[in-house]
Amino acid sequence: MERGAEPLSAIFQRLIANYGPISVMHYMGESNARYYADKDPLGSGGDFITAPEISQMFGELIGLWLADIWIRAGRDEDVHYVELGPGRGTLARDALRAMKRYGLEPRVHFVESSTALKDIQLAAVPQAHWHHDVSSLPLHGPMLVIANEFLDALPVRQLVKTGQGWRERMVDCREGRFVPVAGEKPMDAAVPAELKDQPEGTLIETCPGASAVVYEIAGRLVDQGGAALFIDYGHDRMRTGSTLQALKAHTKVDPFALPGEADLTCHVDFAAMANAALARGARHLGTVTQGRFLRELGIETRADNLAAFAPQHAAAIQSAKERLIGEGQMGALFKVMGLTSPDWPDGAGF
Repeated sequence: MERGAEPLSAIFQRLIANYGPISVMHYMGESNARYYADKDPLGSGGDFITAPEISQMFGELIGLWLADIWIRAGRDEDVHYVELGPGRGTLARDALRAMKRYGLEPRVHFVESSTALKDIQLAAVPQAHWHHDVSSLPLHGPMLVIANEFLDALPVRQLVKTGQGWRERMVDCREGRFVPVAGEKPMDAAVPAELKDQPEGTLIETCPGASAVVYEIAGRLVDQGGAALFIDYGHDRMRTGSTLQALKAHTKVDPFALPGEADLTCHVDFAAMANAALARGARHLGTVTQGRFLRELGIETRADNLAAFAPQHAAAIQSAKERLIGEGQMGALFKVMGLTSPDWPDGAGF
């Protein structure tokens, strides 16, 4: 939070006192906008760590995946590497290094709104061009798009089944604390037909922002050619229940306790994302677990080779590999969704 800036909790309290409860989507959107605006939340000194920061193997294998599909698509030289929410630029740096070995040297585009992270990204990938959102990305040339832990931070709408029907979940302020409550406006029309008859208390989540991003990227792939990987924690079929969570200093905290001061995320509904891409005409390669995807790309062999080259780091390398692909760690919870232009080839790992 900028020095002297009014705490978001005080702004929310005043807003709710004057106008009534705000939606969970409003609460999450404003909280994350404040949270990401001027800080680096990554790493041991931050609030969470992402796969590229765990090991260089992650970014390298992503780069090799992109180089492989680009080569088989015909090696178009007018190609763009696009990363949504590039963090510290670590994934891009590692991926670009791997791509260069096979002759792929794309123009680099980062979609990023955090001023603090832009400075760090500039040091890691000085040739990058920055965009506030996907609308200003180039309109010509194939796009190689990566979004790692990007969709999960976009605000979700929560709908809950009450005795009076479906209502949007709202955030109220009671005795100085933010608490979730059911709204008054009927929301039955927004609920998929197959879920309308769920029992009272059932909660579902939708993420209009995530669907819009995937829809836009899918349209670019159809119009310009290219491929995309969306990597995030989530599920490949619609589920019920709240997945809203908050992380601060690598510890889960109450998502309604520290607006603007903790990272708020929700699980990605990859089935809905795939439907958004298909509606735009893109090809859905599949949605698989991160563990399967990285194994298919050869992470185990890569880890063994790195350990043999630097035996003093062998234990750390193998530990990082297990963290990325282990069933009880990131391997099963995280999913990888692949998309391509209709005339591009299949991608490895799907």
